[in-house]
Amino acid sequence: MDQFKNRKVVVIGLDASGRAACEMLQRAGAAVTGVPVPSENPSQKGTPTGDLRGIRIHSNGEALPEADFVVHSSQVSRQHPAVQNLAAKGTPVLSDLELSAQSLFCLSVAISGTNGKTTTAELVASMLEGSQRRTVRAGASGAPVCSIGEMSRELDLVTLDLNAFQLESIENYRPSIAVITNLKGDHLDHYATTADYVRAIGKVFKNQQVFDWAIIQTEALAHLRALGIEIPSKLITFSAKNRRADIFLDHGLLVSTLPNWSGPLFNLEQCALSGPHNAENIMAALAVGRVLRVPLEQMILALKAYQPGPHRLETVATLNGVRFIDNSKAMNVDAVEQSIEALPTGTGGEPNIWLIAGGKDKGLAYHDLGPLLARRVKGAFLIGESREKLRASWSLFTPCTRVDSLLEAVQGAAANAVDGDIVLLSPACSSFDMFESYQHRGRIFRAAVEQLTKAADLSHDRAEKEPCLI
Repeated sequence: MDQFKNRKVVVIGLDASGRAACEMLQRAGAAVTGVPVPSENPSQKGTPTGDLRGIRIHSNGEALPEADFVVHSSQVSRQHPAVQNLAAKGTPVLSDLELSAQSLFCLSVAISGTNGKTTTAELVASMLEGSQRRTVRAGASGAPVCSIGEMSRELDLVTLDLNAFQLESIENYRPSIAVITNLKGDHLDHYATTADYVRAIGKVFKNQQVFDWAIIQTEALAHLRALGIEIPSKLITFSAKNRRADIFLDHGLLVSTLPNWSGPLFNLEQCALSGPHNAENIMAALAVGRVLRVPLEQMILALKAYQPGPHRLETVATLNGVRFIDNSKAMNVDAVEQSIEALPTGTGGEPNIWLIAGGKDKGLAYHDLGPLLARRVKGAFLIGESREKLRASWSLFTPCTRVDSLLEAVQGAAANAVDGDIVLLSPACSSFDMFESYQHRGRIFRAAVEQLTKAADLSHDRAEKEPCLI
């Protein structure tokens, strides 16, 4: 870290990862200016207006100062105007990941992809802890990577879930094991094309050596190879659709064909996770465990004990036979598709989902969901900036209703739903137009459902108190 002593550094994004970067740089003797930027993840969020332990906070409208380096947080893309402004002047650009890599004292497992990286990282960390391996989960949604440097002296491994923003600005970071859960279009409000987004994630393999490991979904591997991205390390593949993968899904069983580890590994019915996408998350975690020689019995114990976090296909209530599910973390088209496919169909295979979607547009191809909506969705209630774009993309496939608030969407869906139906919040968009974060959006959904529940209870109480007239 000597290269930062007495140097001027600008940190873009003062979420938790940005703050940790500021503190790390300050300890290294740098003069640090922090630039607040809104964040999708409140655990990675912070926009202070005053002094932050001697770090100068950039004011809105103020010209960015000259800098020797610029660091962007895990929630800020290299494409952000403030980063581009300084990069255009020849200022070196680092992500918080690249900055932190200089102070890590143990090996790391890097887990990235469009969807599933948080769940997979949680599974891997749980498996490692169950086998008495010392690890910490950090990255885009865990602890800030810049906060674990000294801690890593006492760890066996660091388990990192990493997004494209962190990986696009690495130079020297090298994971011993790199995992790609899947690759679909996302963040196209930051990247010109899906290929650019995929190339950013593909940088996770940039510095790997032949003795390292890459664990990749087969469909994602095909995408990487089509773009000419080389995988220099040893390879394990997995897939819920491709039986030629090293680990694949067969009627609820996860099956391995790896040498000296062949046969059924795990029955998906034995854990709280469901759906093909979660099957792939489990396959990826099992492959990591295999590479690290964690006994299968210990991995299975971790899988059985695992409980998914909030806002990920979380059932918040069942009212009059209607399930209300919070999937606010589904911020792209693929995540919505995965959530719908993971839910049961109606009687006779009929559509039974009332979808609540919309928010800040990320430039995605929403029409790709059309055929699935036609098969599974009774109707969609659309909110936020993107509601007109979603209506134009989906109205040929399912009835679409534009509403002004999430509360109105919940009430409208509930009024139409019947016994056996599902009201699903799965937005396919960012939350920034109406909410502070996807977590905030999920909490508002829960509050709206609780309001319905209280109204139903009150109505029931009144009915019981009504005198029976014969």
